[in-house]
Amino acid sequence: MSSNTEIALPPAMPGIELAKRILHRLFRDFDESIRICLWDGSEMHTGCDHPVFSLTFRSAKNFQELVLSRDPLCLAESYFQGLIEIGGDFYNALKLRHHLSSLQLSLIERAELAATALRIKPEKTAQNSSDTPRWAKTFGQKLGIRSSRQLNHDAISFHYDVSNDFYALWLDEQMVYSCAYYEAAGQSLEQAQRNKLDHICRKLRLKPGERLLDIGCGWGALICWAAEHYGVNAHGITLSQNQYDHAQNVIKQRGLEQQVSVELVDYRDLPVDARYDKLVSVGMFEHVGLKNLPGYFEIACRQLKPGGLFLNHGITSDEGGWKKSVATEFINRYVFPDGQLETISMVQQIMEDTGFEIHDVESLRQHYALTLREWVRRLEQRHEEALQYVSEPVFRIWRLYMAASALQFEEGCAGIYQVLISRRESFSNPVPLTRHDLYQQTR
Repeated sequence: MSSNTEIALPPAMPGIELAKRILHRLFRDFDESIRICLWDGSEMHTGCDHPVFSLTFRSAKNFQELVLSRDPLCLAESYFQGLIEIGGDFYNALKLRHHLSSLQLSLIERAELAATALRIKPEKTAQNSSDTPRWAKTFGQKLGIRSSRQLNHDAISFHYDVSNDFYALWLDEQMVYSCAYYEAAGQSLEQAQRNKLDHICRKLRLKPGERLLDIGCGWGALICWAAEHYGVNAHGITLSQNQYDHAQNVIKQRGLEQQVSVELVDYRDLPVDARYDKLVSVGMFEHVGLKNLPGYFEIACRQLKPGGLFLNHGITSDEGGWKKSVATEFINRYVFPDGQLETISMVQQIMEDTGFEIHDVESLRQHYALTLREWVRRLEQRHEEALQYVSEPVFRIWRLYMAASALQFEEGCAGIYQVLISRRESFSNPVPLTRHDLYQQTR
């Protein structure tokens, strides 16, 4: 072949130039530089600097649907299905949610973008919405906040009964699935979770022989820690069969059968005459539902002995009422079907209206951001192992959910608080005059 011979290149697909025109407009004012790969292998760059992440669109049909759709969750769903790939800095890529939701497009611009998208001819082999996982379409979208005990049970199973082995890949050795307590940003997750367990026990001023109830005990880490290190008799309740089975095994392995018990029961079905010296609930009241919060705290108040303490540890929102948004829709559709968050001020108001006195309120917002980033790092590191227990779409849901949550805590859109309370009673002094005892030499 002569060196002067020209090689004929295939003409660009008509839809490619149309897609690039759309993308240039959508990302014109985006702060970060992006490398965008299209379904024919062609690339384009936005911004002036080196791209910090990349987006790969695998399907013309899906790209067209994304532009035409009014549902912002379509972008996330396309990622779950593998129709969009994200490379590079995942956290920077998640900033797209703010950019796209804040785009100021005139009616004329919207019409022009829609008309341009309609001119893209989808390839015949394009994937379609039937690729969406069955559980995402039938289960996640239908569960809502209701008082039905069966629905609450199903919602817990949806999230927590994925697989104990899956959780074990990225949690600490005690399987603590809640915000850790870091004494320094570089501390290990294992130590930070031990710090958290002990911090809770110290706040509750646990003493040998006391009866402790853990509402939503997870895999049993706190009840076992409290029994081993503080000599209490601890009882945990959960709605997750997987968590119940794991906690039972841990109790037997540690020889704590005489001190620790766990029960598969709804908190509303606890015996009315049961009384405990101390109560704790970590990462559970987010599942209760806003309308059920007064009832939740009333039951806690009934279970608590006079002079006892209750520590409630949970996530809050910077906006009240759990209004519909991209974030709330995503959480309820794919992660916590029954989840609802309230502001810390409203939570405290409900506590006081129920008859509680508030003794201590501590924010752990920065701690949860660190915890979530570490969970994401571990999950990504063990991607291949995770696929032995969950599908690729489920893996991607967890990755996106936890990374986005880390950003929410860092931005201050979400908070997390430990609130220490007791039944309001005359001449009652359930806590010391100062907090000095909390910060003495740790165990």
